[in-house]
Amino acid sequence: MANVPRNYRSDPCISNKKYIQLVGKDLGTVAGGGGRGRKNSCLVCAVMMAKSVEEALIVMWKAKEAGADLVEVRLDLLKNFNPSHHLQLLINNRPLPTLITYRPIWEGGQYDGDESKRQSTLRLAIELGSDFVDVELKVAHEFYKSHGGKKHESVKIIVSSHNFENTPSIEELGNLAATIQSVGADIVKIATTALDITDSARVLQVLVHSQVPMIGIAMGEKGFMTRILSAKFGGFLTFASMEAGIESAAGQPCISDLLDLYNFRLIGPNTKVHGVIGNPISHSKSPHVYNPAFKFVGFDGIYLPFLVDSVSRFLHTFSSLDFVGYSYTIPHKEDGLRCCDEVDPIAKELLVAMIKRLQDGKLLGYNVDYLGAITAIEKGLTESIGRSKSSSPLSERLFVVIGAGGAGKALAYGAKVKGARVVANRTYAKAKELAEKVGGEAIVLSDLEKFHPEEGMVLANTTSIGMKPNIDHTPLPKEALKHYCLVFDAIYTPKSTRLLQEAQEAGAAVVYGTEMFINQAFVQFENFTNLPGMYQRKKRHSNKK
Repeated sequence: MANVPRNYRSDPCISNKKYIQLVGKDLGTVAGGGGRGRKNSCLVCAVMMAKSVEEALIVMWKAKEAGADLVEVRLDLLKNFNPSHHLQLLINNRPLPTLITYRPIWEGGQYDGDESKRQSTLRLAIELGSDFVDVELKVAHEFYKSHGGKKHESVKIIVSSHNFENTPSIEELGNLAATIQSVGADIVKIATTALDITDSARVLQVLVHSQVPMIGIAMGEKGFMTRILSAKFGGFLTFASMEAGIESAAGQPCISDLLDLYNFRLIGPNTKVHGVIGNPISHSKSPHVYNPAFKFVGFDGIYLPFLVDSVSRFLHTFSSLDFVGYSYTIPHKEDGLRCCDEVDPIAKELLVAMIKRLQDGKLLGYNVDYLGAITAIEKGLTESIGRSKSSSPLSERLFVVIGAGGAGKALAYGAKVKGARVVANRTYAKAKELAEKVGGEAIVLSDLEKFHPEEGMVLANTTSIGMKPNIDHTPLPKEALKHYCLVFDAIYTPKSTRLLQEAQEAGAAVVYGTEMFINQAFVQFENFTNLPGMYQRKKRHSNKK
């Protein structure tokens, strides 16, 4: 098996960036990828969580098939591991370049044996020609001394530091990187824990300014962006699990999501960062919409989930023009509105659904909730009762909104614009405030069951009643639904809520929350890219033909 050729770091004329490119190119060639189509040199390292040597060899081949550049072999996870026999077997039969890690308990691993034996195993890995070997900073001096200071041109030593408590200041991170470099590391690795999403910024800042090859990661869901944006900010490699749910560290993406959902190979220095801001956020389907769309039209952008505690702190921290556009979801729409420099008139009335960074650095707030929902409802009405003589099938129709939050306001406003008569409800005080703005009346949710002044009404639920995991809940009993010709539910997890199922049984047409979501996405896509969102839909239909 070929290894990484010659010691590029021995040539003082080769810069850090060039070194990474050369090593990445050679690793891609070894792995069979060749590096074609990449916009970055950041390597994808699949983390092997196998429990036996036999399983490890199988996982290595799966990692290669999945598109990994190299594989991290976690020796501390192997049962009945015999270094003198098994290590040679693993290295000699590797289909991909290997990173040998033998992580002790005191650094977050599972090895709890004799330290001298552990280091002896790592030295053996070097002698056997593993492409990379990971050594913890705490024992790096001891390890290099015991190794006699020998240099192996084909083996690169990663000296690593893991902080499972927090992310230090930028000064402390810089000093840590310098310390790791000073012990003789070929590659610096710093992994911290993100307690707030803004901690990620410090890791990325140290990463982009590093003068040596560096791996920079903030662990946890709030540090997720560092794993993806390593490709943009010059990281040497990023780690990925083989499957979702078997991660070696919190916040680690699986390799299929990294390569296929987040288009990792296509991220470059000029890639613009977008995302959805919320808390919680892991359930969001937005990345599954925008990332494939960006790739389809060749737009140089990435769309990420942002788990945010403070909107103002997030926007202040990520204020560069690398971060250009956001969608907002629960509970941050109102906070997002307060952070805008300029606000679209509709957003002033209803709350901001998303904000976009303009070229002058200002933040523009606007609202697309009403466009997405009303368009979907009008389409549903047209399909169920036929075309209306008026401009909208909602004209003069009684429109009942459950909920007076951001989505409820959007629906109420949109219905009013289309000529519908609006009733807003749930919490009476908020319902009354909204009803007065849109010319409707307010009732409480408990009174809605008996509310049916006319037949053929439209009902829109904008609350979280019925959302996963509370899928057995519904805001209105089935008996009351017979007075409605159409029922819309803004919830899209699950797609078919109990409310919609019972509405169909009662004879009403239904509109799923996914339809609102997709319509919103078209408008947001246009704002992000300055490309027509409908192009996606037309192209998709033409492909089906």
